[in-house]
Amino acid sequence: MATQSAPLVSLQAPKDVSLSQVETELTQIWQSYSEANGNDASLVATRASTFTLIVYEPEETQQLLAMLGFYTGPIDGIDGPRTDAAIQAAQAAHSLPVTGQSSAELIEKLRAELAVRNGKLPVGGSAKHLPQYALDAGGMGIADAIAAQNPCRIISLFPVAGEDEGVSAQVSAYCPIQKQNKSSLICCEYITLKGTETALERVSGLVSSLLISDLPRLLWWKAAPTLEQELFQRLSKLCNQVIFDSSRFTADPEGDLLRLSGFMKDGLQVVDLNWRRLAAWQELTAGAFDPPERRESVQDVDQVVIDYEKGNPTQALMFLGWLASRLGWEPVERRKEDDIYDLQHITFARADGRTIEAELAGIPTADAGEVAGDMVSLKLNSTNADANCCTVLCSETTGCMRMEAAGGAQACAINQVTPMNDQKAETLLSEQLQRLGQDLLYEESMAVTADIIRH
Repeated sequence: MATQSAPLVSLQAPKDVSLSQVETELTQIWQSYSEANGNDASLVATRASTFTLIVYEPEETQQLLAMLGFYTGPIDGIDGPRTDAAIQAAQAAHSLPVTGQSSAELIEKLRAELAVRNGKLPVGGSAKHLPQYALDAGGMGIADAIAAQNPCRIISLFPVAGEDEGVSAQVSAYCPIQKQNKSSLICCEYITLKGTETALERVSGLVSSLLISDLPRLLWWKAAPTLEQELFQRLSKLCNQVIFDSSRFTADPEGDLLRLSGFMKDGLQVVDLNWRRLAAWQELTAGAFDPPERRESVQDVDQVVIDYEKGNPTQALMFLGWLASRLGWEPVERRKEDDIYDLQHITFARADGRTIEAELAGIPTADAGEVAGDMVSLKLNSTNADANCCTVLCSETTGCMRMEAAGGAQACAINQVTPMNDQKAETLLSEQLQRLGQDLLYEESMAVTADIIRH
């Protein structure tokens, strides 16, 4: 999604500080840009006043880009146009395909480059022989968009491998300039903590002290959920809401969905950014039965087929959970086939004794999208040949695949699903932060999804 360039004011570039001096350093930054200066010509900056966002980022691309001089923005674990532009510059410098997306090959080359430099290049330093990333070349970043609407504090935790050498800390503050008011800035302040998993666990008390009192506390856990990880247990207890993206659940997607359901049962408020990607599918499915002549026929649906991009069934399972929760279907059996499509057959029962058969199929794709496991197509049908309920939905990019309308007495309503403009987790996060609160529909759907998985 294209974004317009937005000038970015750096109140403080990333600065190394001791753990004990984090809060003091931030306070000094804001004192330098406060109205108390009495200087009408100086900029007035508003510090965090909406929420604290903790970001757990196990992926190291942004750190490496910054250490090698490709990236000069806040090291916050939040990707966006700025990070994309930095990745493109690094890919070009290392003769890799310029995609703007990180890869294992890129990370390996960045690590090797850093090893050559012996780790001596400071954050924000200059890599003279490499193409440089222009600060605003990529337009407004996602973190900037968050800051523009919510002056917040972002605490980023970067676990690193290797020997435990304690935790290093940096502080910074960045403010996008608003066209309507160029003298008053609304800003985000950033705290970056890096260390081994064990070292970060030791400073969880410090993280607690850095949360702004009386404001919402959010945790974006950019990994699979695990109760065995002490750091996750501690941070989740500190926060009002924990944000995941189940498209990242590639090792044990079904088990991870069950864990999310368990968290909700224990009273934790959970958000899954992957759930938001289903909005267009849900709206079109519901809309297919809005016409008066089809309104009652939704009760005739007893056959469901869902295709998704092979590799991660979380979207398909959550959609099926949503559909079953809306129509009052109770899962009674699930069978799996070990074949190229990873077929799953789920049987539901209605209160009136009728049964519904659903099939999930992972479709191998040569050109998978950015989101693992995106839904490809959906077909709702009935064993009653006279029912007017046949509905086929297809993704814009992949088409109907196996969902061509069957012949005979039925006529299928066929629609193409137009996905949201930007399905990236960072964009969805920015939108989610505008609607903090409990999502009852998600919770009800996830309860059925978990029941499906347990069968």
